[in-house]
Order: sequence, then C-alpha cells, then structure tokens
Amino acid sequence: MSERQVQDIVIIGGGPGGMTAGVYGGRAELKTLILEKNFHGGQMVSTAEIENYPALPDTNGVELSNLMLEHAKKFGAKIDYKGVEKIDIEEDGIKKLTLTGGDEIYTKAVILSMGSTPRKLGLDKEDKFTGRGLGYCAICDGGFYRNKVVAVNGGGDTAVEDALYLSRIASKVYLIHRRDELRANKTLQTRIKESNVEIVWNSTIKEILGDDKLTGVITVDKTDGSERQIDLDGLFVAIGGIPQSSLVEGMVELDKGYIVANENCETSQPGIYAVGDIRVKSLRQVITAAADGAIAVHAAEKYILEH
Repeated sequence: MSERQVQDIVIIGGGPGGMTAGVYGGRAELKTLILEKNFHGGQMVSTAEIENYPALPDTNGVELSNLMLEHAKKFGAKIDYKGVEKIDIEEDGIKKLTLTGGDEIYTKAVILSMGSTPRKLGLDKEDKFTGRGLGYCAICDGGFYRNKVVAVNGGGDTAVEDALYLSRIASKVYLIHRRDELRANKTLQTRIKESNVEIVWNSTIKEILGDDKLTGVITVDKTDGSERQIDLDGLFVAIGGIPQSSLVEGMVELDKGYIVANENCETSQPGIYAVGDIRVKSLRQVITAAADGAIAVHAAEKYILEH
C-alpha cells in the first residue's frame, strides 16, 4: 500500500453534487479529486436562468458552476477532466479506478455524481430550443411561465405533478399523453381530472414550432392520424430520465438504473456513495444535489476514520 498514492476521496462527476462534495472534502483536509469527463456543472450549465438557489436569485448555470468549482479549489480539491472506465475494489478495501486512457487512481472512498440525462423526444429543434421555451424540469423553470400557456409531455407521476404545479402558475396547461390512460398513481389521476388542465389523449408531438424560440407544437392523434397545432409559450418534456450508472452496474444496488442510497448517501457497497440526480430521490434540483454532496463527504470521512 505504501507504493500506491491513495486519495482520500475521488468524486466521479462534476455536477453540483460533485463540486459541493469537493468543497466539503477539501475543507475537511481530505485529499479530494473530482473527475469530470466533459465539463464541470453537468446539466446545470444548460440552464439559462436559475432563480431558486438561495442567495443567488439572478444567476445562471454557467456562472453558478464556475463559482462552485472555484469554491472547491479554494479548499484544496483538485479537478481532472478524465472519464472513469472501471472501478475495482482491492482486498484491503481501497478502490482502484481505471481512467480513460489506462491511468489508474487509488482512493479510500468514491462519491458517484455522474447524474442523469433527460429522455428526449428526438425531434428537430429540441436541442436548439432547450432553455428557449423547452425544458425538462417544471419545478425548476415553471416560474418563468406565470400567466402564460404551457404544455407537459408525458403521462407518469412526474408529468402529472408538473402539470398540476404549472396549473397554479400558468394561464393554461395542456398535458400531452400518447395513451388513453395515465400511468401516474391513482391519487394524481384523480387530481388532474378535477383540475383545469386539458389532457390531449392518444397524441404524440410531431413537430416543434418556432424560429428563435419555441412557439408551439403539432401533435398527431394516434387513433385517427389527425393533426393539431397548439400554440405555446413553453413545453416541458417529462418522459423519464437516463441515469448514467453503467459504471457501477453489478457493484451497487440499482432501481431502474438509479442508484439506491440511504439518507447518508451510502450505497450497498461500503465506501461508495451516490449524490445528485443519479440516485433514487423524489426531487432532482441543484440544491438537493448540493445537499447530497455535503452529506456524502460527512459519511465518507467517518468511513475513512473507521477503516
């Protein structure tokens, strides 16, 4: 073991949860390394406006990402823009991370912060209009559509919850669903049917309308093929997410691809923690990811001391 250079904590993923873990790890004087294969900030950097992060009511994703990273660096955390291909657990409990390119890093604890990506519609203009009338988190961005016309695409719990939430803010809400019945739980189904939300049944979105920003959609009725144009100020897509958990498949307990972790962010594998959107949780936002990062480091510090 003396021949190995061992980190105290390696954080895989530089989203808000990972960078907050970097702040807390560095502040605890633990050797802390953040590994990020793309860019720090994760999905947060694609958010044009963030108005619900405490004390920063007028920030944006890029600005908040940079502030978080500088904060982590201030306390000694380091960042390396490399991906992780494999995690192995040695006999003494040390985790060996094989990086893209073949380099290896050893660490006492691992914090998984790879996040998830929203499942997309796969339509033209979808990427172009993300943040310009099209979003994937109504709770995050719904406030921008006060007294405006919006739609939610989906039929599960999240989609119905989003539509109900928006119905208290927007002047008009459509719920576009591809089937003739919702997949959401019965309580939510009852509430949505008693609300003023208009459900567009048996329909899929064929086209997103607009030039510089989203102005509406064209839907297709699956039963008769008829098309309908719906003019909108905003569209929220709520058809599920894709957790980036393939790295630890078979190593930690998963639920539909999301990592199962307790209130201390501990996974089923000792010394491995999960934070942010990648883990099973009811609310996925910047602030909840940041909270996870702090909790995970607290648990990891205790684990390191005990082992």
